[in-house]
Amino acid sequence: MLRESRHEKLLSILGEEGVLPIGAIATRLGVSEATARRDITELGRAGRLTRVYGGAVAAPPQDEERPFSEVAVDDLADKEAVARAAAELVADGDVLLLDIGTTTLQLAKLLRGRPVTVVTSNLAVYDELRDDPQVTLILLGGQVRANYRSVVGFLTESNIRQLRVGRLFLGASGVLPDGSVLDSTHVEVPVKRAMLGAAREVVLLVTAGKFPGDTGLARICGPDGIDTLITNKTSDPATLAVFREGDVEVVTV
Repeated sequence: MLRESRHEKLLSILGEEGVLPIGAIATRLGVSEATARRDITELGRAGRLTRVYGGAVAAPPQDEERPFSEVAVDDLADKEAVARAAAELVADGDVLLLDIGTTTLQLAKLLRGRPVTVVTSNLAVYDELRDDPQVTLILLGGQVRANYRSVVGFLTESNIRQLRVGRLFLGASGVLPDGSVLDSTHVEVPVKRAMLGAAREVVLLVTAGKFPGDTGLARICGPDGIDTLITNKTSDPATLAVFREGDVEVVTV
């Protein structure tokens, strides 16, 4: 089992059971106790679990998710700048997949009046474009997350697996110094991963505030899953260098 997959499985187990000793963790993951200790150390340093004598316990639950309407006004100028650069990549006739989030909403505003197809799980994007006769709008099905205006679940993932789109505009909760792209809501992660598999090109939209990635629980992908990164000029230069080294086109605005 790959390291990232092990880490996610361990966090899932601890989330369900609370606390486990080293021996039980090693058994559940199918690894040696030495490997289990290394995993616990790494996740403990990242603040994703708490080490206790002889084992580990799930980290305290995160604060309740802020409503979409509150998040939408955070760093608005940065989001608008990123969205403008993203819109420049779009040509008439393109088929686009728009992820959840407030930066993709700003992009949707710039797509009004353009003859493009937009597929999305973002209810805010749907509301923005639903009355536009130029845009062919496809809303993915699934369970509605009213607080964050999105749809999630196995129906959403199944819908996405039927698709092949030209470009995905992906959002994230944070980006780690090693280029790991994170999300803070576990129910959104399978949807995002399905989106990665449905697109020929992936464009990550993240503002400077998403670095150095101290917000986020689960890993979506690394630089190898991204084709283009659009962010602000004030974003962490060391992390941007990691993306460039991974052959990702980095656009700063």
